Amino acid sequence: AGRAAPAAEPSRQLLAARLPLRILLAEDNAVNRRVSSLILGGLGYAIEEAADGLQALERVCRTAPEPGFDVVLMDMQMPVMDGLQASRQIVTLLPPARRPWIIAMTASAMEEDRQACLGAGMDDYLSKPVRAAMLADALERAAAELERRRSSTDKSASDRGANPSAGEDGTKRVQSGHP
Repeated sequence: AGRAAPAAEPSRQLLAARLPLRILLAEDNAVNRRVSSLILGGLGYAIEEAADGLQALERVCRTAPEPGFDVVLMDMQMPVMDGLQASRQIVTLLPPARRPWIIAMTASAMEEDRQACLGAGMDDYLSKPVRAAMLADALERAAAELERRRSSTDKSASDRGANPSAGEDGTKRVQSGHP
């Protein structure tokens, strides 16, 4: 039988109303995916899911010309394509104004893992098990930084003019095969 999502802290309960974010959860483990979905649901978010890095990359790039995902919660170790590889591709293919805020979610709590995530273009890092308060804090940071990134990118793009090597929507094109 279904169970209700765990109650979030009252101050966090309306986070989605205060910070409307479109979130993609990229996680291969069904239990971790369910736990994260319940936490995000408790914060008021309806999310989309991907079971591996390639699915995440395809979903992010497919929505890129439109207002796409604001945040990708990216597991580091997944089959088909890991989170590091997917993040590198997203950073390469999308201009900053269209790029989602990528938050690594991993059981690895070592400093070198954190540095590998940041080096791959991820913007933030959470250690598992993820807790509602730390996820809410990460989403608040993401919303603030996305606003800053998008406003500074929009201003600098209008100062320079359009990028002739990018498509009309600002995304770079993959020549052939998988990105």
